[in-house]
Amino acid sequence: MRLMSGLPRVVVGLTGASGMPYALDLLEALRGLAEVHLVVSQGAKRVLWEEMGLSPKDLYPLASRVYKDSDLGAPIASGSFPTRGMVVVPCSATTLGKVALGLADTLLTRAAYVHLKERRPLVLVPRETPLPLPTLRAMVQVAEAGAVVLPASPGFYHRPKEIGDLLGFITQRILDHLGLSAQRSPRWGE
Repeated sequence: MRLMSGLPRVVVGLTGASGMPYALDLLEALRGLAEVHLVVSQGAKRVLWEEMGLSPKDLYPLASRVYKDSDLGAPIASGSFPTRGMVVVPCSATTLGKVALGLADTLLTRAAYVHLKERRPLVLVPRETPLPLPTLRAMVQVAEAGAVVLPASPGFYHRPKEIGDLLGFITQRILDHLGLSAQRSPRWGE
């Protein structure tokens, strides 16, 4: 799980759903906590530009290694490449459906499949709303397979004052599910 850097490996996948600020907040929070292996889907590239005016190259400094989504021979496509876990943020309904069905036609979906088969943490962060029945069924399927479905639905008990507080709430939950210790958002009762 650890490289010579001493940091645990975490795979982060970005897909074509709205919610790129969540992805950026997570990537920034992982600095110094994990060795990030990043995959950006074709759809994510467009949404990243539309929502943040960024290209995938702008994210490279936040990752230890970046892979093309078409590279099915990348190390993260194999169960022999140990990781602390994987996060797909934001997770599109299409990606969620593919993971639920075990379809591994891209590097991102193959890496998610590997995390399920190896029983490693897989956190899927959908942001879409409302949720139609096929997506709800896919959420149940991935949860039954061992993934955590963590909708980008921040709480308000910590009395957020700015957007960063809302993003941090979700990032904190993701870090908790990966077993990474960081204080990104106040917890209940704090």
